[in-house]
Amino acid sequence: MKYSTSFRIWHWLNAIVILGLIGTVLLRKTFLSWRTNSELIMLELSKIDISITSEQAKVIAKAIRSGMWEWHYILGYALVALVFFRIYLYFKDNSKKESFSSLDMHKKAVRISYYIVYATILFMALSGFTMYFYESLGLAKETAHSIKEIHELVYNILLYFVPLHIIGVFVAENRDEKGIVSTMINGKS
Repeated sequence: MKYSTSFRIWHWLNAIVILGLIGTVLLRKTFLSWRTNSELIMLELSKIDISITSEQAKVIAKAIRSGMWEWHYILGYALVALVFFRIYLYFKDNSKKESFSSLDMHKKAVRISYYIVYATILFMALSGFTMYFYESLGLAKETAHSIKEIHELVYNILLYFVPLHIIGVFVAENRDEKGIVSTMINGKS
């Protein structure tokens, strides 16, 4: 397989953006969780005889993570641009790839999994934009919340795909597809 420069650039930019998006979500759900941090803020302030309400602590905790969450939005815009670029590449890319019918069963499953991931990325980009612009789109807050729940559920596909992809590449590199990593970096097999 030989990958075009455009496809390789898309692949590595996409990897950086998706890892960044996953990273912001993991930070939001762990170290920068407003629930955990608001309790911590209240506890630590009480140790120095300062009392605040749980709502005030929540506001502070959310303010602490807001800069990081801005990166989620910026990376979301980048993901949308990369989705459009990938659609363009689907029609215009000159990468050499094997026909689906010539693939063994394992490689067919891998190719299908990529299409599922592409659909997932498209959904994540569209649902993320819909949530971000729900008021401009005339959607109710409840509708945006429902979309958010689905967005967070579908996110799990990427959460599982990324490590499986890395493991799969490592295994392929050390078995039957020697040079697959260098091919994705420099285009030469």
